[in-house]
Amino acid sequence: MDKSDKKQIIGILGGIASGKSTVAVEFAKLGCKVIDADKIAHEMLDNPDIKEKILVSFGQRVLDGTGRISHSKLADIVFSDKEKLSQLNSIVHPPVFARVEELVERYSRQAEVRVIVLDMPLLVETGWSKRCDRLIFVDCNEKTRLKRAKKIGLFDENKIKIREKFQISLDNKADLADNVIDNNSGLALLSKQIVDIFSYIVNDG
Repeated sequence: MDKSDKKQIIGILGGIASGKSTVAVEFAKLGCKVIDADKIAHEMLDNPDIKEKILVSFGQRVLDGTGRISHSKLADIVFSDKEKLSQLNSIVHPPVFARVEELVERYSRQAEVRVIVLDMPLLVETGWSKRCDRLIFVDCNEKTRLKRAKKIGLFDENKIKIREKFQISLDNKADLADNVIDNNSGLALLSKQIVDIFSYIVNDG
């Protein structure tokens, strides 16, 4: 595969509830294939082998009323203890990354795919940012992020701060980025910025 045929990989960075998934959806509309690592991780919780390892490590308290692993219960446990978070990551990350790798390989062979987009919460922390040809930081102020998180019943202010303590600072992520997208306004402005970046990538980048 020569350089002109190589699929570029875009990695999306940003804080919790900054709109990374919305940005990914907009890229998908332009013919990109999005790999949602968080979605893959959620699906992995239903894998019998992984579920068993999690139950051995964290006990029955992580189950919901239907006997499935509760993502929120598990998160409350691991985001209060760095050791427990590392323990969970050692169980979940290998199969998640294997699946991501598999999808990158698959999409790289598909002629109709313009660009591959990685929507991965710990893109920098796990080293996957090094696999990306371009990093895009989604800039969104804390007040707007908190408002969006509350609206979808995701996190309260305290939980956002606790989770982001385990991540590289937003300033550092912004410094690593090749492009910064402003997501403090509406979808129309966001979409225009994405179209501009995409056009540059496929035509000049």
